[in-house]
Amino acid sequence: MASPSFLGPFENGSDILKGRLPVFLGIDIGTSSVKVVAIDDAGSLIETRSVPLPISRPQALWSEQNAYDWWDASHKAVMQLPAHLRQSVKAIGLSGQMHGATLLGADMKPVRPAILWNDGRSFLECEVLTDREPGFVTRGGNLVMPGFTAPKLEWVRTHEPDLFNQVKAILLPKDYVRLCMTGDLASDMSDSAGTLWMDVEKRDWHTPLLDACGLTREQMPRLHEGNDVTGTLLPSLASEWGMATVPVVAGAGDNAAGAVGAGVISDGDALMSLGTSGVIFVSGNTYRSNPASAIHAFCHAIPETWHLMSVMLSAASCLDWAASMTGAGSVAALIGLAETENKIAIDEVFLPYLSGERTPHNNPHASGVLFGLSHNTSKAQIAQAVLEGVALGMADGLHGLLEAGTEIETISVIGGGSQSSYWGRVLSAALNRPLVYRDGAATGPAFGAARLARQAITGERFSEAFSPPQIIDTIEPLASDVEALQGKHQRFKALYSDLANTF
Repeated sequence: MASPSFLGPFENGSDILKGRLPVFLGIDIGTSSVKVVAIDDAGSLIETRSVPLPISRPQALWSEQNAYDWWDASHKAVMQLPAHLRQSVKAIGLSGQMHGATLLGADMKPVRPAILWNDGRSFLECEVLTDREPGFVTRGGNLVMPGFTAPKLEWVRTHEPDLFNQVKAILLPKDYVRLCMTGDLASDMSDSAGTLWMDVEKRDWHTPLLDACGLTREQMPRLHEGNDVTGTLLPSLASEWGMATVPVVAGAGDNAAGAVGAGVISDGDALMSLGTSGVIFVSGNTYRSNPASAIHAFCHAIPETWHLMSVMLSAASCLDWAASMTGAGSVAALIGLAETENKIAIDEVFLPYLSGERTPHNNPHASGVLFGLSHNTSKAQIAQAVLEGVALGMADGLHGLLEAGTEIETISVIGGGSQSSYWGRVLSAALNRPLVYRDGAATGPAFGAARLARQAITGERFSEAFSPPQIIDTIEPLASDVEALQGKHQRFKALYSDLANTF
């Protein structure tokens, strides 16, 4: 359980300990865990809890979770918060992993495990939908990729027709948790844009895109802006949680919520998220898309705002894998191994495609590769190769965003991977951009969801409610590191090109 030191200035018998000052919760339904954060009336972080989630990979390319596990972990995480904080909650915001197909029957219970964002089984259905309906690219604003929700439903329609015919509602992961909390079928613009069933520019479901998948508007949740109230806690749940029947706010997909948490809401603001996946996110006040480079174009979490995003499917998860394979024991220990030798652009090359890849390759069959090993390759060198491989994959994404016409000067960093300054050095050099680390960065999307909940109640201007958190560190790229990694980047890209047809 977290230390009471999170309470900061509210220690020692303060009003918040007595349950008088307002508290706002953010609940993030991640891939590896559910995280809950509490912020105070000033928007400062005061408490956090996390409960791990299992994941199932029953076949090659498959990635699934049981929706009941999301709800069980959410309930446990909230109940781990001190009772006085739960008593003070005034609103709750939600964020979550995007694209997950949660299929509900007439009883509003799942008819099968949810198919996740990093599931690659629907690659053939992507071709079918692209040929069937050009609007997926022109109205949906994105290439049809296996990670999105629409091809997942086409796969179910093809391979599990009996289950498909039972589907009465389709929800994204965080919105299933919302259903358990409020009984409402509702979602937000940013998360729903990742289904491929929306006209992203008009911020509404688009009937021809639904028709192409054999679906109707009636099977879709209501759409809301991220700071809209979608319902209130069910009375029985509120009693169990020790809260009033407080409002639940629409919230956002994890990346848009993370952007809100980092204050990335104005045109040209950028962030990098280092979670299970790796994302570079750029906010914009107009709708733009560039599907040719596998860049994603979605709605942002606040009205009349959009964003462009590069996505690599395995980022910090590559470090988890490498820590296990080398026996390092933890990601921190793995990074420590690399830092002991302190060498940039080593000979060993790692392709970080453990779950296929989106940006820039759109290749669900791409595989992870360790190349250039010798008898002299040490655990530390493998660790360094993995850090560099993820960084170079992120650099590919940045290049695609720049090709789309964006201008990015500095990048805020969020996510669990944001806690290592040495990896920050590698990333900054690969991207050739300063990285800005902000207070509370590791809370990421949950913090943004809590901010959306707070703004829904206070009505503050967005620039005030979502101002960037305090800067705690800035990592500038070292010229020698930049030069060394630019040379290695050419080998990195050539290796993928040489292997692409063999995956």
